[in-house]
This record gives sequence, C-alpha cells and structure tokens, in this order.
Amino acid sequence: MSTVSAGEWASARSANSQTPGLEEREMQRTENEIPVCEIFQSIQGEGVNAGTPSVFLRTYFCNLTCTWCDTKFTWENQKESKAGVDYTLMTADDVFEKVKSFRCDHLVLTGGEPLLHQKVLPQLLSRLKRSGVYIEVETNGTIAPTAEMSEFIGCFNVSPKTSNSRVQKEVRTRPGALAAFVASEKAWFKFVIRDPSDLSEAENLISEFAVPRDRVILMPEGTDAAVLTERSKWLTEICKEKGFRFTPRLHILLYGNKRGT
Repeated sequence: MSTVSAGEWASARSANSQTPGLEEREMQRTENEIPVCEIFQSIQGEGVNAGTPSVFLRTYFCNLTCTWCDTKFTWENQKESKAGVDYTLMTADDVFEKVKSFRCDHLVLTGGEPLLHQKVLPQLLSRLKRSGVYIEVETNGTIAPTAEMSEFIGCFNVSPKTSNSRVQKEVRTRPGALAAFVASEKAWFKFVIRDPSDLSEAENLISEFAVPRDRVILMPEGTDAAVLTERSKWLTEICKEKGFRFTPRLHILLYGNKRGT
C-alpha cells in the first residue's frame, strides 16, 4: 500500500487554520486511488432521502474545518495524515466490490469533502450507476461538480455553511460553485441551524444565489438526541412558516454519534 502525505496536497491545512480559500484547481487531489475512511450500510439520516437504506462511502480530506463537524476524523490530522493509518487507499474496483457486497442499490458518497476527488471517482461511479445503483453526494458546496461527475449523480445534497461553522466567509462561500449547483437542477440545499438567528444568513444565501425555495431543507445542529429534539421543536415551526422542508438526523436519534452508522 502506498503512502500519501497530505503535505503533498496543496489545500491541506491543520484543523485550527482558517486560511483564505484556494482556487478549485489547487483543491483537487490527484491520487489514482480513493482515500477511504469507511464503507458501511445504514439508513440515510438526513435530507430529501432520509430513511432510505443506503451504503455510505466516506472519503478522507476536507477543505473546511467546521467547528460543529461530527466527522472530524476525516480531516483533523490531514496535514500529517498517511495512507494505512488515517485512511485506506482503495482502487475503484475494490470499492465497487465492497459497495456491491451489501446488496443495496443506494449509495451516499460523503466525507470529508468527496468532490476533492473528482479526478478519480468517475470510473467508480460510472460502473456503479451501470449496475443499477442510485448515487447521491453530500458536499459543502465549495467545489463545483465536473460535467463528467454530474453525469452519474442522481442528487447533490449541498450544505452551504454559515458563520456558525466558524469558517471564514471567503473560505466557506464559493459563488461559482453554488451557482453551478443551482444550475444543475440536481441539488437540494441543506442549512445547518443552531439558533433561530442563523436563519437570516441562510435566507441571504438563498436570495443571493437564487436557490429555489422548494429545494431548501433546514436541519438542526446537534450530536445528541436531547439537543436535536429541543431544536427540532422550534425549527419545524420555522419550516412551516417559511415553507421549507425539515430534516431530522435519524442516525443520531437511533444510534447516537457513532462511526459506521
């Protein structure tokens, strides 16, 4: 197994760094294999497909460092990370066989930020789609999908970040990428809401990028059932008032904040 240091990746940075955003060409990794954190079966816990039995393919590396991220293991050590320690490098063939072994035809490609790996993913996704697998991608909305990538995707779950992520605006909001997702007509836009005041930022982004309001989903932030339940109470009222969809975090409610669920 080869060793890849994230120091070789132009956009890798420590978890505490909030450096200005990089050009998309600098954010694209160039490995020939996919850096995989985990592959497992569960139910999709969030978004428009919540409740759907799914296989999750979680990649390593992220270009954001959100303070409330519940998968920090995909990026906290990325500057010094090594294959075989922090993640596993897998070929498209190996990932295909693993995904198909679950006998489930719904794949959630997540991370980290999976669109960092668009140079290596299309081969895998093309084969999965031809075999009858529906593919959805969870992304932070900072990297536009390539035409080749989009061809194989049924749904983009785009989660634009607000200031509650504690990531600098110029890093978390990439106008070209968000515009591309809106234009794709395959995207749903999920906003993580911690406090009612977060809604004004979400509304500003919706207005600025002409996000269709019937494609907006609000989700409470939280990693335990008690917090999620409390926030869900007032957030569902906001959704009723604004006409937005609400999404729970079913995997947290059912299993707690655990890997592989």
